[in-house]
Parts: sequence; C-alpha cells; structure tokens
Amino acid sequence: MNVLIVGAGIGGLSLALMLKQRGIACEIYESARELRPLGVGINLLPHAAIEIDALGLLPEVAEQAIETSSLHYYNRFGQQIWNEPRGLAAGYPVPQYSIHRGTMQMILAAAVKERLGRECLHTGMTFESLEQDETGVTAYFVDRQTGETKSRKADILIAADGIHSAVRRHFHKDIDQLRYSGRMLWRAVTEGEPYLDGRSMFMAGHQDQKFVCYPISEPLRKQGRSLINWIAELRVPHAALPKTDWNREVPASTFAEHFDSWRWDWIDIPEVIRGAKAIYEFPLVDKDPLPRWTFGRVTLMGDAAHPMYPIGSNGAAQAIRDARYLADRLQDVRPGSRESMEHALLEYEAERLPATSGIVLRNRLNGPEQVMQIAHERAPDGFKHIHDVIPQEELEAISIRYKRIAGFDPSMLRKQP
Repeated sequence: MNVLIVGAGIGGLSLALMLKQRGIACEIYESARELRPLGVGINLLPHAAIEIDALGLLPEVAEQAIETSSLHYYNRFGQQIWNEPRGLAAGYPVPQYSIHRGTMQMILAAAVKERLGRECLHTGMTFESLEQDETGVTAYFVDRQTGETKSRKADILIAADGIHSAVRRHFHKDIDQLRYSGRMLWRAVTEGEPYLDGRSMFMAGHQDQKFVCYPISEPLRKQGRSLINWIAELRVPHAALPKTDWNREVPASTFAEHFDSWRWDWIDIPEVIRGAKAIYEFPLVDKDPLPRWTFGRVTLMGDAAHPMYPIGSNGAAQAIRDARYLADRLQDVRPGSRESMEHALLEYEAERLPATSGIVLRNRLNGPEQVMQIAHERAPDGFKHIHDVIPQEELEAISIRYKRIAGFDPSMLRKQP
C-alpha cells in the first residue's frame, strides 16, 4: 500500500513519520516552493506530546521549546480567575511544550527527509484535482516553477492541506464557507524580560477583548530572556470577513490603544506590544463541521477536516491525533484489499469526526476560556476574591470538562498505551 499526503504542515509530516513507523510507504506533496520556519507560537499539549514522543522527537522539541509550567486566567484588571499546573506537574506522563510553529515544522520535516528520504517530500506542487477508480487515486498537481501539470497515483490520498484545503473544496464546494466570529486577532513575538516564572502561559480579559501570552524559546530562556508569543483579540463592530491578505502586517496603532491600561506589577502589556518587530492580522474563523470526510480512498485530516478557533490550544494537537488514528487504522489494512482500505478510512472518520466536531462547537462557546467571560459578566468591575463570583467547583468543572472533550484528561492519558 502507498499513501499520498497533500500538505506538509504539522499534521501531514506527523502522519508521514507514523506511517513509516508502521512500514507503510508514502509521499508528501506541498504547495509551498520551500519549507520555511514561518508562523508564530503553538502549544504541544500532552496528548500531542505523547505522539511526538512515540516518534522519538521529544528530546529535539525539548531543546527548542518551553516546557510550560502553568496556565493562568485573569480579568482585564489583572485579577486572577484560575490557574493550574501543566505537563508533568499536573500528573501527565509527558510535559506540555510551547514552541514556534515553524520550529516544530522544521523538526518534523528534517525527520521526514532523514527517515523517508528527501525524494519523498515534493515542494512547489499545488493540488489541482483528483480522480479515483478500482485501481487507486490519481491526483493532479501544478508545478509552481514550470506551470506543468503532473499526476501521481496512489492507493490512498490524505488531505492535510489546511483551512483553505483544495481537496476539501473538491468534495464540499457548496458547504466550504468560512464562519467569521466578528473578532480579529493580532499575533506577534516579542523578545523581552521573563514574566512570572518564565515558563507560564496566561490569558486575560474576556471574549471581546483578550490578550494571550506564552514564551516559546528554551535557548533564550537559558540566557535569562524570553521570546514571548502573544495574541491580542478584539471584537470588530459591524464586522465582515476581510477580503484582503489574512497574513498581512499591520502597525500596532491598529489595536494597541485598547490595551493601554493593561499594566500590572508582573507584566506591562503595552510594552510587550511595542516590542514586536512585526505584527500580523488574522480574522477569527472556523468552518461548520462536515457531514463526512471520506470519499472512497480519500479522506481529510487536521484543519482541512475541522478548522477551529485557536481556543484551548488544540489545533496542532488535534491534527497530530488525527495522524495517529489514521496510521493505526491503515496498519490494519489487508494487502491489496480495496474494501479494507476504504473501511480503514471510514473507521478513522467514525472516531475522529464526532470528537473534533465537539471541539469546534465547544470552542465557539470559548472552551476553557469561558471562565474569563463568566467573570466578566458577573463582575465587570472586578472582584475581591474570585470565589465570590465563581465557586471553585464551577471553575474545576469547566477545566476538566474541556480536557475530556479534547482528549487530554490526565487520567485518560496515563492509561494510554
């Protein structure tokens, strides 16, 4: 059996490595002409870190990433709503890491080239169309350098080509619309002084005005500094989905005045914003859950299957979990059996589609960040003690409920083989 993966992001590269572990041949076709360490920070939650550890790559991640110690939620006055330990301190069998997305992608890409061979990763190849018959799937790609259309045939095709997936659009053209939240994100990284213990993640505000911060560079931490990944979020009145470049650079003056007073004794958020060399603007979007991902020998994974709001730090983690379930199901395929191949993809879909649909919908309700919204609604002018506003039991229930839905309840992961 041979597998064709469309997309060399974190999900597609992880899948290639997992298939290699299971003795399954694969190739990756990627639209970008070269893989470069682009993007900003991501969180590698424990349920994803377990899978990266199974690939033998966790030591390389640990060299570059911050081992996240704790997660804190605050209101817009800097009053603490909730905090909890993360990773090993929270009883997980592996740490939680915060890392630059590009750094993580380069670690995976280097492993793919080493273990599968450089010839298995084809860049500058944009997916155009596909067809399938009794003998397999044929995909057509446009070579971005020559403009020539090239074809590649495989037993199975997996679409890991992101939120704007061309493969998804091939099957779901009429229900592929983006769903815009009316909120805008501004993302950047700033080198500065460490805050709290230098390894903490925090979120402050509420759903219409929020600031997220976490450090992402272990080498810089060892030098007594911090590379801070941050996200500012605001609701935009009378908003419509922007038609311009979603990754465009904008000045801090676009939004910074809304955070001018967010100076607390342990961090100065206006200073963090001013320290960024480049700030990029993104609309907060997702897509409605699909009725199906699988069509014969083709299926979707990652953001191609279930794009979600970046709430709960779950996007990359769910793509990696998709890869694990796919690899396990494909390992069970009977050689030469078309029915077995298609059944394996349907088994994967039956497991992962409802699970990720639940996360997409929960994230629209603010996921675990709803503690900030509840505090804002019940005490808009602040509080003396959070338990006067939200009982401890309610805070704990919100936290564990999301962990169970997303698949990283500590008790579940301790039992995972």
